[in-house]
Amino acid sequence: MNEIILLKYGEIALKGLNKSVFESMLMKTCRRRVRDLGEFKIYKSQSTMYCEPVSPDADIDGAFDRLSKVFGFAGIARAAVVEKDFSKIQETAAEYLADQLEEIETFKVEAKRSDKSFPMKSPEICAELGGYLLEKFPHLRVDVHHPDLTVTVEVRDYAAYVRGEQLPGAGGMPIGSAGKGMLLISGGIDSPVAGYMMARRGLELTAIHFVSPPYTSDMARHKVLDLVKKMCAYSGRITTLVVPFTHIQEEIRDKCAEEYFTVIMRRYMMKIAQIAAERYGCEALITGESVGQVASQTIPAIACTDVATQLPVLRPLIGMDKDEIVTIARKIDTFETSILPYEDCCTVFTPKHPRTRPKLASILHEEEALEEQALIDEAVAGMEQITISI
Repeated sequence: MNEIILLKYGEIALKGLNKSVFESMLMKTCRRRVRDLGEFKIYKSQSTMYCEPVSPDADIDGAFDRLSKVFGFAGIARAAVVEKDFSKIQETAAEYLADQLEEIETFKVEAKRSDKSFPMKSPEICAELGGYLLEKFPHLRVDVHHPDLTVTVEVRDYAAYVRGEQLPGAGGMPIGSAGKGMLLISGGIDSPVAGYMMARRGLELTAIHFVSPPYTSDMARHKVLDLVKKMCAYSGRITTLVVPFTHIQEEIRDKCAEEYFTVIMRRYMMKIAQIAAERYGCEALITGESVGQVASQTIPAIACTDVATQLPVLRPLIGMDKDEIVTIARKIDTFETSILPYEDCCTVFTPKHPRTRPKLASILHEEEALEEQALIDEAVAGMEQITISI
């Protein structure tokens, strides 16, 4: 029995004349995700993308798992492929779904007849197939409102497809369809979630991480790279930039008032991230800030940070509370890594009493003591590039 993966479009089904552009992006992404799992044929028709195993060693389980994380699809299902002959559709449904049908008590049948040349209409398919399955599995009964299993038959251009339940897809828009964004990633819970949420809206990610040896350890650096790798399951390959930040932090510590340290540090991060973004073709910066979580995330502090860059700063978590963020972190499997006890540079030289409502004039006055351009040039010159993929 031939089995296939059906991927149902999400928002792109509503696109107009440029729909084919989004479809092309989706197809390329799907091919990249499964290319090391054996030979698959990927094609599209009627707002559905098909992933068909071709080689005997094709790993359809692995392909299903990876494609379920591809942004742009509303639903994903495995289905049996059968020729458009109703007797064969009946036999295939009973055989393909036998294990599931044996374990449940109620079911219903749904039919979608995209090929209007098929001689039976959808209600007839439902009635006839339902009766056939009741004969084959006499313990079953029909429940059209709350069935344990919905058996679906789709009669399409190429063949008929028999499947059980369709699972939710990753949603969102295809990676790259909204451009590129530079994610400022720490080792915490928030920034990987922020990256995931913007990738889900179609941004191709490049990540930038700041390290401060010897105050931060190699374990902290590897922790962040592990987080990026987990994000790659959804966003694909991520170029990650590691920037030495020790000298900048030491200069701020030695020459600026302690209460302004965190905001000045974040402003330098923004300035360096903008240079990196322009170098790598990114059109926006992305952070994991949420209003009021910490002293540097009050509205005045965020305002002081924003003016350090000319690029738009995207903050997808800005109105979320910690519980909401943690729920997403668990979903994308970054939470357990994020809470590993390795400090990042954001926790180095943390002031005892940070200024929660800083004034930009005061910040600029403090920064006059620093040799800004030399510090930034030194950090950018020491920037390391690492390419990470699944």
